[in-house]
Amino acid sequence: MERQHMSALALYQTLQPDQPPSAKKPALQVAAKKKKDNVPAAAKVAARKTNMKAEKTERKKMRKKQQVKSAQREKNHKAAAVPVVEKQQEEGIVNGDGESLTDLLTTLTKVNNSRERASKLFEWLINPVPAKSFFRETWEKKPIFVRRGNPDYYKGLFSTAEFDRILREDNVQYGVNLDVTSYTNGKRETHNPPGRALPFTVWDFYESGCSLRMLNPQAFSSTVWNVLSILQEHFGSMAGANVYLTPAGTQGFAPHYDDIEAFVVQLEGKKHWRVYNPRTEEEVLPVHSSPNFDQADIGKPILDVVVEAGDLIYFPRGFIHQGNCLPDAHSLHITISSYQKNSWGDLLQRIVPAALEIAMEEDVEFRQGLPLDYLTYMGVQNSDKDDPRRTKFLARIDNLMKKLKNYAPVDAAVDQKARDFLHDCLPPVLTPDELASSVQGVPMRWANGRVKNAGVHITTQTQVRVLRAGCSRLCSDGDSVHLYYTTDNSRVYHKEELKSFEIKPEHTDAIEFLIHSYPEFVTVGSLPCDSVQDRIALAELLFERGIIHTAVPV
Repeated sequence: MERQHMSALALYQTLQPDQPPSAKKPALQVAAKKKKDNVPAAAKVAARKTNMKAEKTERKKMRKKQQVKSAQREKNHKAAAVPVVEKQQEEGIVNGDGESLTDLLTTLTKVNNSRERASKLFEWLINPVPAKSFFRETWEKKPIFVRRGNPDYYKGLFSTAEFDRILREDNVQYGVNLDVTSYTNGKRETHNPPGRALPFTVWDFYESGCSLRMLNPQAFSSTVWNVLSILQEHFGSMAGANVYLTPAGTQGFAPHYDDIEAFVVQLEGKKHWRVYNPRTEEEVLPVHSSPNFDQADIGKPILDVVVEAGDLIYFPRGFIHQGNCLPDAHSLHITISSYQKNSWGDLLQRIVPAALEIAMEEDVEFRQGLPLDYLTYMGVQNSDKDDPRRTKFLARIDNLMKKLKNYAPVDAAVDQKARDFLHDCLPPVLTPDELASSVQGVPMRWANGRVKNAGVHITTQTQVRVLRAGCSRLCSDGDSVHLYYTTDNSRVYHKEELKSFEIKPEHTDAIEFLIHSYPEFVTVGSLPCDSVQDRIALAELLFERGIIHTAVPV
């Protein structure tokens, strides 16, 4: 009898270990329960009364909190739902067309300023929504759906053909570069085998109804790398991406919300998307992504649309979403994301501890001891007391908190955030002109037993500028000054350590001059250094690190 082929999904499921039996309660818990049973009756009554009082107080607080949440939830629901309808003009949809990606990227190579280049690319991404009104009315506030009726609008960004090429040519690893997922009967599962994701197994999973998620397409696709490396300068925050390929009639992920601003770009096929409001005030612009939700947890969608090739959905972090394929078409989309851990709170997490450390060093008020008896009137158990000592204690805290801002090292904290961003950044994709005029395009080579075109000659008349507006940053740790830069970063997230080198104190003014002069070229002779030798030596160092390039090839 001929042996039937077993699908990759079926094989994966046969290899899964059985679920472990439910764990028994530890003996320590049993002993504790027995000990509690031996408590005298009078003590039990007293404890019960105390617990009842505490529970009553807690219930009051919870009721008040729920009322606030309910009111806020209703407010959020109205705020999010109404503008979508307004945007759609009866159906809430903005229509638009624009330049193809291939033509746009070619045009952008001729744009002299990298910040302007990033703005133009973002405008193309969300066209025809004006960028200014988007950031004023939509960003971090509500979803928007752009229906274009142009399936080729995002053509060239990514495709299933490229997905297949990457599987065949590159070392794609399950769990690192690729996830195999399914969502059936309310259950979300990941089916990643160990090791390399080879085409035979991957496409077998797909044929069995599994979705495929490529986690870092920029590591394999030059176009995605180029787009993200440009957009990151517009956001001032890491721009990342995932690619999702979903078979017809299936769903790969449970309803959930993310901790990033998401731009869902439909590349092929179509997908049914539903987007829901944050459930509570605490889930508006959340710090972390959510677990998977049941349908009963999320209410009614505020956006319920079929997204086709060339269309775009944006939704802020905290908005619950799910997408499923219709029976007649597969779906390929790429989600471009940004603004993860880039809030005021994230910055203050760096400022406040440092400010407190400085304040305790410099201000005796922060070092004075707490009142001897503060435990008798402060804390949860004393929170309902009407005690003047509590008022005085809280006033002292308020005064110290106000003084704390005077010790806040804001610039230093911003530089810490900037260093993290530079580490997250993709390296820039050089334009032909940048390649020819940077260290990567220097014509030195080995030929006929010797080095040809040796020696890069930089003089005081050589015109230079930094390679990108955001490719380098000067930061101080208090003892020394370092220049951090992105030009040697990897396309794989954090594969390389953050690149930097120490700058001599007498060269810091020259580095600042270069950074602030962008996008203009300046002569090496105009750098504010002590001598001609210093100017040329600094320019050669920055050129060799790929941080600056010249106006014409050297």
